[in-house]
Amino acid sequence: MTDTTSVLGYAWPLVASPGEEITFQLSSPTLPSAEAVLVRVRCGDPDPNGPGLRLEELPASFDRTIGLTHQPIRPGSCAVVPDGPPLSALQSFTVGAFLWPTLPGERIQTVLSRWRGDTKEGWRLGLDETGRLEFVLAMQGKSWRVATTEPLLSREWVLAGAAWDADAGRIRIMVRSADPQAGRDRSQVVEAEGPTSMRWPEATPLAIAAHASTAGKETFEGFYDGKIDRPRLYAAAETLDGLHRLCETTSFPTTDQRLLGAWDFSRGMATDQVTDLSTQHLHGTLRQMPTRAVTGANWDGSTDRWTDCPAQYGAIHFHSDDVADAEWKPTLRFRVPTDWKSGFYALRLRAMQGAEPVESFVGFFVRAEIGKPTSKLAFVASTATFLAYANSALRLDQVHAEAMLEGLLTLSRDDAYLQEHRELGLSTYDTHADGSGWNISSARRPILNMRPRGNVFNYGNDTHFIDWLEAIGQDYDIVTDDDIHRHGVQVLKPYTCVVTGSHPEYISREIWEAFDAYQRGGGRHMYLGGNGFYWRIAYHPTVPHTIEMRRGMTGLRTWEGEAGETALAFTGEPSSTWRSNGRPPQRLVGVGFDAQVFTHSSPYRWLDGARAPGLGWLTAGIDLDTPLGDFGLRGNGAAGVEIDRVDFSLGTPPGTVWLATADRLGYGGTPAPEEIRTLHRGVMGDQNAQVRADLVFFPTANGGAVFSTGSIAWVCALSHNDYDNNVSRLTRNVLKRFLDPAPL
Repeated sequence: MTDTTSVLGYAWPLVASPGEEITFQLSSPTLPSAEAVLVRVRCGDPDPNGPGLRLEELPASFDRTIGLTHQPIRPGSCAVVPDGPPLSALQSFTVGAFLWPTLPGERIQTVLSRWRGDTKEGWRLGLDETGRLEFVLAMQGKSWRVATTEPLLSREWVLAGAAWDADAGRIRIMVRSADPQAGRDRSQVVEAEGPTSMRWPEATPLAIAAHASTAGKETFEGFYDGKIDRPRLYAAAETLDGLHRLCETTSFPTTDQRLLGAWDFSRGMATDQVTDLSTQHLHGTLRQMPTRAVTGANWDGSTDRWTDCPAQYGAIHFHSDDVADAEWKPTLRFRVPTDWKSGFYALRLRAMQGAEPVESFVGFFVRAEIGKPTSKLAFVASTATFLAYANSALRLDQVHAEAMLEGLLTLSRDDAYLQEHRELGLSTYDTHADGSGWNISSARRPILNMRPRGNVFNYGNDTHFIDWLEAIGQDYDIVTDDDIHRHGVQVLKPYTCVVTGSHPEYISREIWEAFDAYQRGGGRHMYLGGNGFYWRIAYHPTVPHTIEMRRGMTGLRTWEGEAGETALAFTGEPSSTWRSNGRPPQRLVGVGFDAQVFTHSSPYRWLDGARAPGLGWLTAGIDLDTPLGDFGLRGNGAAGVEIDRVDFSLGTPPGTVWLATADRLGYGGTPAPEEIRTLHRGVMGDQNAQVRADLVFFPTANGGAVFSTGSIAWVCALSHNDYDNNVSRLTRNVLKRFLDPAPL
């Protein structure tokens, strides 16, 4: 077995144009060097039953042997406020915030601090290993501590704080429960002896949701899991009532110079900045992109969108395992040659780990330059979907995975590695350690399933279409959904035909509207996948290759967001499915997601629409009395994995020609939740006519058209019998006609 993880890396940027520079950030804990070669990816799926790995080695300007070092990833989100005179001169003070802890009792966690972990000096408010709120002050080997007698409850709002009265030499910890009913009350004030003066450590930042590991370095530890709302720092010892007033107040008199920090997390929602409302202006920066636009302690359920009432969304949900940037230093720099074709590319890394061969890849994409097409055909790389699934650990984390897949799991080296190395950050299908969903995904980290040899879902499947284009000798450009989002329809407009691949599932409003405008303008769109145009996402407004999504309580989902948290922090738009946002996929591509079927895939049977007058070009050379696609690499059929159907009530255009259907999928055909209005026996694919994959064609305005297959498995059937099969023939017929500029 080949070792795929002893050296890992990521490319930045993820997508580049010819002439632009890409850096490769690489790391290995064991290998001193590796052989590095750039390859163009024709097929990234090593399955011996298909084309197999097909990679074209390319010349490069760097040495083939490159040195490697170990670069750790430091997960965990927090807010960091740089050190300054107001913090270093602090004597008597009160610190506190509203808290909603999600993992109390797991370990020591810091909520607010100016503390050095290496010397154990400074002050910190946090949770001890039993989940009790504690306040600690320490200097020169001496420490003072006070703690509550009961642990905080998980997912219950409390006001939590502490005070040090230097004049009295006393410290106290304070808790007030937001809901004291039915055993939830953790309200308590506990006092203890404290110092009469303190000398604080130098060059130590104030941190929210963690504490500094050392002075002067941006490394942190003691990460907190949960929400923090309206943190405050006040240069006087306050009572519990005084702390409550401080935390509830959002407008402060400029005359009160004792207010050192009043952070309002509802401001700058799409940024990494936290705003201090005090006159000290102790603004901070967020590390590792925690979740913003979450409900605060004052959320009353009157709205589920933070844009309606930002004051009720003054919390941030921090996670000890948040990762948005591995922060690795570049190992290798490379300028994309100006004569390179657009495509899927990778840096291949080879070495020997003892007697075992190592072969690892770092994927990246070279785009076709906007406005400079080299072909009439463009294939869209669905990078948002690749990011949404990045480092998915579902196969082991999801308790019903084997039941869903109807078989025993076969784990790869990548699967095993992810179980031991969660610091890589997981996919938007996974949950954080505290059970909340991952809703942000970034390309600034190694992504194991967006590269050759990785899990074939999405990236690997899409390369089968590239392989098919190469096999039939069809020229093409690669464009990315990332560029479509940023530049709109101008990315698509130069092309007579645009193809979306096996699973363009994650779509921003800008991408949706670009495709709509392209089709309205006479463009031809071949949608060769399933479960496409399904989830509504947002891209970060300033950080490239970073997406956000909120699952809400609709759609086929592996986790649900908290109530009131369906609006995207990056844009303020509602997230969830496009269907629940009034734009079912049927309105754009004629079919929309209805079911998943992982037990097996099926052939389509031809319908009368395939014999419609004027469509002879579409079915030329195909026997309509034989099944369509009773073969393939994904379940031995062309219709499977995730499938879409026609539904005129959801917007399938009235001029749609329904060509074929796969409606005999068996009990393994499991409908999406939005398809089941009431529960009853007979909802599965063996008894439910709504569980099916439909193949359609319809004309659009100005001579354009759309062809949709409604199945993820489709592209993985193209290579069957050395590309000589009816799936390949039909796809080629449509492509040939769609590239013909004559109006449809």
